[in-house]
Amino acid sequence: MSSAVEANCDGLVGPTHSYVGLSPGNLASQKNAGEVSNPQAAALEGLGKMRRLADLGIPQFVLPPHERPAVSLLKSLGFSGSEAAVIEQAWKDAPALAAAACSASPMWAANAATVTPSADTADGRVHFTPANLLTNLHRSLEGPQTTRALRRLFPDEARFAVHDPLPAQPHFADEGAANHVRLCADHGAPGVNLFVWGREAWGHWDGKFPARQTREAFEAIQRRHGAARSVFPRQGRAAIEGGAFHNDVVCVGTRECLFFHERAFEDRAGMERAVRAAAEGLFEPAFVEVSEADLPMADLVASYLFNSQLLVIPGEGRLVLLAPAETRDNPRAFAVAESLASSNGAIGRVEYVDVRQSMRNGGGPACLRLRVVLTDAELAATNSAQRFTPGLHAVLADWVRRRYRDRLAPADLADPDLLIESREALDELSQILDLGGDFYPFQRAS
Repeated sequence: MSSAVEANCDGLVGPTHSYVGLSPGNLASQKNAGEVSNPQAAALEGLGKMRRLADLGIPQFVLPPHERPAVSLLKSLGFSGSEAAVIEQAWKDAPALAAAACSASPMWAANAATVTPSADTADGRVHFTPANLLTNLHRSLEGPQTTRALRRLFPDEARFAVHDPLPAQPHFADEGAANHVRLCADHGAPGVNLFVWGREAWGHWDGKFPARQTREAFEAIQRRHGAARSVFPRQGRAAIEGGAFHNDVVCVGTRECLFFHERAFEDRAGMERAVRAAAEGLFEPAFVEVSEADLPMADLVASYLFNSQLLVIPGEGRLVLLAPAETRDNPRAFAVAESLASSNGAIGRVEYVDVRQSMRNGGGPACLRLRVVLTDAELAATNSAQRFTPGLHAVLADWVRRRYRDRLAPADLADPDLLIESREALDELSQILDLGGDFYPFQRAS
């Protein structure tokens, strides 16, 4: 067994962070549609969370925002002329398309990819499959640039395999690590991968909200990655109908502990049997379940208790749950969270973090990060300029304060100056993070 740690790759919030309600089934996104956002505050909140985890001794990396507005999308859909004319015409004739082209959704890095650590793969490399995210138009734009970003962060092909996304076809609808959990005795030891799916490609789905992940997508990823000891539990229909559009809204796990809501899985008992069988000889799973009686779905979705980060802190024997401030503010969720430490179970304490700008679009602490288990040698093979340090924090915080607006109404997305501001910001960022001068489409076009 190699020594390894679970690193976090956090998505840096982009300059077009806004509330336009693009995501059916995401109740917070729908509720806050039309409100004024604060991109500067959102980015600083995200940086603050990164700093907090880095200070706790957890390796932390920065994933850059994508270029937005995505003028190339609008041009491909028939809008022509100068870029300013394209943006103006799109907002006039097809505002839903224009809004999708402006989305800062790559900030939610839990959807960036599914990751299998080297301890679990057939070839001993860390494998990544960027998500195609095809259920929603604004997210389906992300795959190619996410692939490019992961290949810049993990460039050593002898240690890392960054695949292309799965075919952009409904049979292989893939939402990334937001529906994946890995359990293990130790991060460097072989583990059990839970690939949680909402529908089968050839089955019938008639739910009020879309079931975004297909079983077939995860089966393809499991084959690609050579992921041993995998199980495929189905996400609870009641959870999806209640606003849990990804499994990480109702479930989080790390090391031996799986912390989940009663409605997270369609067949809870079957899930537990499958995990125990896959873990036999490796570790004894610890299942921590919260009942609907203790935390009704409405309070769960409002508080995002399970969209927390479950952390292994160096020097601490029990796990730490980093929950959104909304969990602390919801009496029922707070009672459940605080009962964890007193139970003498796997979770020893709960801390709270303010990521309210992200939460208003339905993304808690867990949504903002992609977890990647890395050995010491793999850590050393990453792009060091993206490794989060106090110095990088200072540089990025200054960059955000200089480059980001502190107020953005949905109507402001139509301002052609926003495109210029965003590109200038990203051009500078590509130098800060050593991404190269051709990382973004606008850099390659110039």
